[in-house]
Amino acid sequence: MGTIERINAVADRVSETHRGGDSLVIVVSAMSGETNRLTDLAHQINPKPPAREMDVLLATGEQVTIALLSMALAFRGCDARSYTGGQVHIRTDAVYGKARILDIDDARVRRDLAAGRVVVVAGFQGVDEGSNITTLGRGGSDTTAVAMAAALRADECRIYTDVDGVYTADPRVVPEARRLDRITFEEMLELASLGSKVLQTRSVEFAGKYKVPLRVLSSFEPGTGTLISYEEKAVEQPLISGIAYDKDEAKLSIRGIPDEPGIAHRVLGPVSDAHINVDVILQNVGEDGMANLTFTVHRNDYRLAREILEKTAVEMRAQRVDGDENIAKISVVGVGMRSHAGVASRMFKSLSEEGINILMIATSEIKISVVVEDKYTELAVRALHRAFELDQPR
Repeated sequence: MGTIERINAVADRVSETHRGGDSLVIVVSAMSGETNRLTDLAHQINPKPPAREMDVLLATGEQVTIALLSMALAFRGCDARSYTGGQVHIRTDAVYGKARILDIDDARVRRDLAAGRVVVVAGFQGVDEGSNITTLGRGGSDTTAVAMAAALRADECRIYTDVDGVYTADPRVVPEARRLDRITFEEMLELASLGSKVLQTRSVEFAGKYKVPLRVLSSFEPGTGTLISYEEKAVEQPLISGIAYDKDEAKLSIRGIPDEPGIAHRVLGPVSDAHINVDVILQNVGEDGMANLTFTVHRNDYRLAREILEKTAVEMRAQRVDGDENIAKISVVGVGMRSHAGVASRMFKSLSEEGINILMIATSEIKISVVVEDKYTELAVRALHRAFELDQPR
């Protein structure tokens, strides 16, 4: 479906809902492929473009979409107003490319809603205290939508996307994957942070913090989608709700460092100071009281993280630094794990039967993650989906 067809399809749905009497705030993202196109342009001009200017550039994608959608709504008789993040005062911190929303002044939006207008807001963007344009990172429009819903105390925030809900696994990898009717905030937060591409992690964090029910729906097909809400204590929860994978991972190891208090901070502090998120961490003691520390980062941050770690290794007189960009993280998630034993055993047995070696393990109350060679990703996901019988109706 082309750009104009997509905008017209959204405008048809919005105008129909508006005529039904609902007050609507629409948060939109850039047109398909636009962010990648703008990023390519920037790197043709400058291989290392300044982060501030990248945000100025990338924010234009949403500005085009809100204007076109508002025009389409006007053609259908809807009084619509489009606003950039700055115009509705979505205030963020000043971390370009990964800004976090601090506050929203909803007065302007409320006045338009009271006047019967449809408000169309550019997602993905805001302004810092110095009025500089900032962006929220990939998928940031979801975060904007949830933040607007929280500020306006909306009954529900509906995320329209290319899929018709949240599935037990990626249907492209597991054809037998099932759409979930309902999932908890906790489970969705884990799935989003562990590689599920349906929603951005911070959007789910916002929804859980401010208790905004989320519903994931298809932009083009009717259906009830998946409701993301609170855990129902009276209902017996399934053991595992879903399986996520992330192939955008890289692993770094620093070997031969002193085994003493504070050593993890000395290694990971400089990485954190560079705004690089560290994921799975493994520390063990080697020979002669020396330790090894291994951690994973996003593959896009691998080169910078390795440069920082090499400097740290020199300062600490470490033996060496190793790295591996050919890894993936596979995770099983479910609130039912709180009350059931044996999940880890079943997971490890399933992977072992497929000849898949586990490189690292991380756990929490409702998830177990393993790091494996990325060539085994799809095999591992399918094996685990079968092992936990996720193809069977609840």
